Amino acid sequence: MGAFPWARPPSYRKGTTVTEPSPDGRIRRRVRRPRRIGVPLTVVSAIVAGTVLSGCGQQRDEDVYTVMNSSTDESYHRWDGDTLERCSKELGITIEQQSVPAAQLMTKALRMASSKSLPDVLQLDASEMPTFAEAGGLIPLKDLGLTTTDIPEGIVDFGSFDGKYYGAARTVNTLALFYNKDTLDKAGLKVPTTWAEMRSTAKKLTQGKRYGLALSAGGAEDGVFQFTPFMWSNGGDESKLDTPEVAGALDYWKGLLKDGSLSKSTVNWTQADVNDQFMAGNAAMMINGPWQVETLNAKKGLDWGIAEIPVPEAGDDSVGPLGGGVLTVPNTGDTEREKTAAKIIGCMAGEQEQITYALNSWMVPANTKAAAVWRTKAPELAALAGQVATARSRTAKVGAQWSSVSLALQSAFQSALTGESSEAALKRAQQQVTSGN
Repeated sequence: MGAFPWARPPSYRKGTTVTEPSPDGRIRRRVRRPRRIGVPLTVVSAIVAGTVLSGCGQQRDEDVYTVMNSSTDESYHRWDGDTLERCSKELGITIEQQSVPAAQLMTKALRMASSKSLPDVLQLDASEMPTFAEAGGLIPLKDLGLTTTDIPEGIVDFGSFDGKYYGAARTVNTLALFYNKDTLDKAGLKVPTTWAEMRSTAKKLTQGKRYGLALSAGGAEDGVFQFTPFMWSNGGDESKLDTPEVAGALDYWKGLLKDGSLSKSTVNWTQADVNDQFMAGNAAMMINGPWQVETLNAKKGLDWGIAEIPVPEAGDDSVGPLGGGVLTVPNTGDTEREKTAAKIIGCMAGEQEQITYALNSWMVPANTKAAAVWRTKAPELAALAGQVATARSRTAKVGAQWSSVSLALQSAFQSALTGESSEAALKRAQQQVTSGN
């Protein structure tokens, strides 16, 4: 819960540089990423409803269209700019890119809604899209002529709210098991495929300062994003947290911690921290995503591999979380511009554009035909295609309530991994979600 640009998960937000003790006791410099600020649904509804009812306010240049995203990273901004330049030529219009820091995008969009100056296309994090959609701020894409042909059901759900398709994904990401090939080979161990195998392998690989496995269990969305494949693969459900299946997944994490296979610092680590530990040789395996590949490839001498996340029992599906952003059409009241905005999305999410963007960003194309071509061009990431095929949206079942579920789970991790029983921590988490506190 799963930036960035929006294609990236929460740990990539830029923030302030601070000093803090690392897991080995040394002082190091790191970036503290600001948390995304949640905006109450009532506030979103009031602002968006006022905008829709009063119609368009600001005069727009008829031939200039705007796409607002969070591609403030130089590479992503350039890639998106190249895409928009190609789509401008294809559609015979001018498309401008407006990039806003990820943590500020929702707030910026609401300010623009208040002043009736929303962009023509708004790229939202898929976990936040339901909030805007529930408030009436988005137009269903099928109403504008876009279809979901060749898009897996899970990815359709990823861009949907209350049964309506509002957001088109160009690429998606999910989590996988990364492993150090040399370390496993020297130990004579195979890549684990089940929970029992991963626990045994991680324990055998834990030696000296090296832990067998690294993952993020921090009190932020990173930790929840990493917990979902364990919860879902074990039959757990975010609509009811206090079940044996969810507790079993959390107990599995506690077992890894008890074995010493996980660092006690895992409760503080973001996904970026996990990657740092893996690259430094302090972890033989890690749970992480494809957004780390570029950094991993830059590390000389690091021979890494990737596999689907192990499952409770052989034959179970490995069900990971879908992460990334979706392209939406804001409800501005200008039907003609909204139709053109849909054409812009159709171009940006076209098969070839998906392949190009995926190869640049190490993500997986949303379209199945594009993904098939991508697999031939990025064979080292083929395991991700299988993981995406069974992946789920975090908001498919709970919609705009996901933020409450996420916060409750974050609190449960911190308590359970530092001593409280999983059952007690999750019972309190469910009560927190139910009460809305």
